[in-house]
Amino acid sequence: MKTSRLNARMALLLFVEASLLFGGLIVAVYLRLGAVDAEDALIGRNGFYKAGLATVFCLASFYFFDLYDFVVMYDRRELVLRLMQALGLAWIALSLVFYLMPQVMIGRGVSFISLPLALFMMVGWRLGIHWVLGHPEIGERILIVGSGPFAIEIARETLSRPDAGFRVVGFVDNDPALVGKSLINPKVIGLTSELRSLVRSEHIDRIVVAIGDRRGQFPTDELLRLSLSGDVSIEESASFYERLTGRVLLDLIRPSWLIFSSRGRRARINELICAAMHRSVALVGAVLSLPIALATALLIKLESRGPVFYQQERVGKNGRAFILMKFRSMRVDAEKDGPVWAKSEDERTTRVGRIIRKIRVDEIPQFWNILRGDMNFVGPRPEREHFIAQLAQEIPFYEQRHLIAPGLTGWAQIKYPYGASIDDARKKLEYDLYYIKNQSITLDATIMFETIKTILLGRGGR
Repeated sequence: MKTSRLNARMALLLFVEASLLFGGLIVAVYLRLGAVDAEDALIGRNGFYKAGLATVFCLASFYFFDLYDFVVMYDRRELVLRLMQALGLAWIALSLVFYLMPQVMIGRGVSFISLPLALFMMVGWRLGIHWVLGHPEIGERILIVGSGPFAIEIARETLSRPDAGFRVVGFVDNDPALVGKSLINPKVIGLTSELRSLVRSEHIDRIVVAIGDRRGQFPTDELLRLSLSGDVSIEESASFYERLTGRVLLDLIRPSWLIFSSRGRRARINELICAAMHRSVALVGAVLSLPIALATALLIKLESRGPVFYQQERVGKNGRAFILMKFRSMRVDAEKDGPVWAKSEDERTTRVGRIIRKIRVDEIPQFWNILRGDMNFVGPRPEREHFIAQLAQEIPFYEQRHLIAPGLTGWAQIKYPYGASIDDARKKLEYDLYYIKNQSITLDATIMFETIKTILLGRGGR
């Protein structure tokens, strides 16, 4: 989706849910205390401010449980489960706040009424908005120009995200024999020469151009007339796919994509600002995590012989090698037979290693790499030269991930689960290339917050 559409939808969700939660607490006060005592509690004893504090805690908990991720919202069972978990976490956090600051406490009777009331209202609201956003007659109507693998992939990704607000009406192609044929679920509804009449008859809002080989097939005149008329939006399939999925489809990349995405002076200034921000975050992180780091080092020493730190050569920006620091989580002889892919349930890990890998404590020494300038806090994860040589032969544009400094965390890490294969590396590269193209302070901040959430909830990749 466009950023403006996404922001508007997020603002609507936040406003409605804040109103429901706040209103539910006020209703609970009236139900528990009656009209006269409720007014005294709300006005005389700062009840409105207390309700506002509880609302903020609930909204923060919803964010941590991915309830503003529209893919998660599409699964009703997962939606209800996460709503229950989020409200439970919010009330536990509020209980701790009430214990430390009794003056902001909400009465137990009000809490017992407001919790099931909030759950009932939130489930009803979310299921309702889920139905509206997923309704086949509501949303931006999409017509895809082309019928090849690229066009089908665009349709498949769009159909898998009904809450994104796009509806695939069908395909158009140059071949009359394909008209009426179902390619995935939508069918070919006409020829490219009929684009203007199809836009009017099918009430099309957006045309996505997904023609693989354009020589002699591209409907230049038709698209130009439609573009100049202003009746419909026209978009390249690669940019549409990128906005929809948050990654770049490697099969759609051409050398021109890399040439015209070159990083100018403004990008270099932005890169300097980001690097300063990353080093500041790393310094704070290193100081705050020092007690955990000391305890981890002691546990590693007590469990097994060998060094506390694991040092390994990795490839950084512009192919420059550097030594990556981690707490040792595997046996000393883990690679006696040569480099192998690390796995999520790796039998080479020690008991302490399994725990520190799970909660990401093994990554703490990389704060030093960031402070040295080897890495940024956010960027593509640095890989070993042995695997880069292998992956570069299998995956096109793989070495383009070295255009920027590697990171402790990244867009691929928060969007894709643990990977240990060529296919996984390919998918992660698609997310890395999206990050390289769209790198900004805002995106970096988003990734940092998502990483914290991932660590706290024990989800995500590495």
